[in-house]
Amino acid sequence: MLIKALRIGLGQLIIFIDFITRPRKLKRAPEAQAAVERSAAGLALYQFHACPFCVKTRRTLHKLNVPVALRDAKNNPQARQDLEQQGGKIKVPCLRIEENGQSTWLYESKAIIAYLNERFANA
Repeated sequence: MLIKALRIGLGQLIIFIDFITRPRKLKRAPEAQAAVERSAAGLALYQFHACPFCVKTRRTLHKLNVPVALRDAKNNPQARQDLEQQGGKIKVPCLRIEENGQSTWLYESKAIIAYLNERFANA
């Protein structure tokens, strides 16, 4: 019980620190931002709200101004089931990339952040 309370408290602290230190969003011309939004329509991030690696990934999404659907794999049974059955394991963060009718499941925050930077930093 004490461990659970400690984990919840630390999770809330991580979320608070993220909120007060959040980077500014990347500014783009309206047509460039619209292109980014169309390109990001096939992306979904499976995550736990207070997971430090998920927070790190969401910070990158915020900084790059990329709107990605967030799927709560902890509290949403359907998202958890999709992650396990289609992605192969329950591990977060996981970015589902839908392109040309195919799904790719990208795990590991470093790999996801590298992918996002490569795809959207100069868009």
